[in-house]
Amino acid sequence: MAVERILGGPAYSLLEIELSPGEEIWFEAGAFVYSRGEVEVKTSSGGIGAAIARKLLGGESFFLNMIRARSKAVVGLAPSAPGDITSVEVSGELLVQDTSYLAHMGDLKVTVAWRGLKGWLSEGQFFWLKLQGQGKAWLSSYGAVTMHELKAGERMTVDNFHLVAMDPTVRWKVRKFGGFKSFLFGGEGIVFDLEGPGRVWLQTRLLPALAGLISRYLPKS
Repeated sequence: MAVERILGGPAYSLLEIELSPGEEIWFEAGAFVYSRGEVEVKTSSGGIGAAIARKLLGGESFFLNMIRARSKAVVGLAPSAPGDITSVEVSGELLVQDTSYLAHMGDLKVTVAWRGLKGWLSEGQFFWLKLQGQGKAWLSSYGAVTMHELKAGERMTVDNFHLVAMDPTVRWKVRKFGGFKSFLFGGEGIVFDLEGPGRVWLQTRLLPALAGLISRYLPKS
């Protein structure tokens, strides 16, 4: 049975997985940091149709990498942005924003899910990544990741860019934040109204906000 450790968190998290012979882990391109022990490395599209969909529609890499342990081995993986890593048990389906997928183990397939026009209005994206099957996934974000469990009929409102993942049982809709004045000047814009039952994962920080803050101090051309 694989043993996981999250090192360097919460600001600069690294996922370290201890694998027994025959166990394997799949992960996004560019996430590999190190390995110890005898391992086999494979790169796969996971099915050409699903791969094209991930790349063109979900923004994820066309390919996923896989490491299979031939002996007892340790693998270190890290996301491209600083922040948190959290593990999620998947039984059925999980919807994930494309930049938050890091890795998975078990019988899981990575495809895309249609978000519709309301998804485009919220983040300029029509699609989520969708994990289907049984297994464990690791998600990453800039900032910390928090999990909220909504009971049936329980509601919460979330800033659109803070949503990391959710169970497909969670119902959602998009609206502007407050009235017209709040929408224009309140600094929030678009929000999600979520309704349970199901789990919701949020991130506490946003890279676009950091980029905007840094840009204030850059020389103007």
